[in-house]
Amino acid sequence: MAKNWYVLRVQSNKEEAVRETLELKAKLEGVTDRLCRIVVPSERVSTMKSGRRRVAQRKLYPGYVFVEMDAEEDGSVPDGVWFLIRETTGVGDFIGTEGKPTPMKPHEIDKLLGEAERSEEEAPSLKVDYAKGDQIKVKQGPFENFEGIVEEVQLDKGLVRVIVTIFGRPTLVELEYWQVGPI
Repeated sequence: MAKNWYVLRVQSNKEEAVRETLELKAKLEGVTDRLCRIVVPSERVSTMKSGRRRVAQRKLYPGYVFVEMDAEEDGSVPDGVWFLIRETTGVGDFIGTEGKPTPMKPHEIDKLLGEAERSEEEAPSLKVDYAKGDQIKVKQGPFENFEGIVEEVQLDKGLVRVIVTIFGRPTLVELEYWQVGPI
């Protein structure tokens, strides 16, 4: 028997619940040897709200769960595992052709799971909704209520360089990304 990865289409925001339910059902039914791994790839994202930094998990592929299982000799999903998965609340269907689950190719799963593993090892990525040329308003600090144009976003430092007009002259100032907001 070969281990293959399959993709399940599931209800949005039910990915973790489906994963937990499938793991529990596999233990209860005694098929953990056939249903090897169930994965919801996610990454850690850092955001700022009200001056506080928050780290949250964000799903890389919302609405999908990845399942590794031992397939039959012909590559099909074993009947017992098929029904266990299909009868789980929140599961839509396997991704495949002609109603048959199609296993993912090794290079595809390496790429998909590699992204999730990298994001676990790295520091949480910073989510900044500004780009060069965007108009913003300074919300806090010595330039509060000034309006300006984003010149540069430095994600690694969490800084936004903004051109504001001070005494009639454009001036470049560096601000923390949470100090600015949209106009």
